[in-house]
Amino acid sequence: MAESHGNAQGTTAHTEADGGHKAPFPPFQKETFASQLVSLTITFVALYMISARVALPRVRQTIDDRQNTIEGDLARAQKLKDESDGALKAYETELAAARTRAQAISNDTREKLNAAADAERKALEERLSVKLADAEKTIASTRAAAMSNVRGIASDAATAIVQQLTGATPDPKLVDGAVEASMKG
Repeated sequence: MAESHGNAQGTTAHTEADGGHKAPFPPFQKETFASQLVSLTITFVALYMISARVALPRVRQTIDDRQNTIEGDLARAQKLKDESDGALKAYETELAAARTRAQAISNDTREKLNAAADAERKALEERLSVKLADAEKTIASTRAAAMSNVRGIASDAATAIVQQLTGATPDPKLVDGAVEASMKG
């Protein structure tokens, strides 16, 4: 047989609907309204106190920490920017000084090279002038030797021409005198 649970009178299964009147929604019941309002107020105050004492200070601390971190990062960034600006100015100053030194070295080197080139040019001009004087002396001596040979050749040619034309050998002194007169002008 089947066992029965509970009382036989008025027991129904949980799934069975009561054919009678239903109770209203509990928050809308007039009898429990005041107690619900008190419990809501207590809950609100408790949540407000928890959030005001625990959650909001943590949020405020997080916001403050974050703000301090941002301000610290900005301060470090400004410091690094100032340092890099100082380093850039120092670099530009050194670069300008290096350019000035390089220009001075370049000018000194140019002057030394110009002086060396001038000295070499003067030495070369002196050597060339000595060689030119020697060449002129050689040319003058060669001309003198050639002119002396020209007189002899002219005398021989004149003697041969006169001998050819007249058949008689002319006097060498007369031929030399005629050649000398014709060479003078």
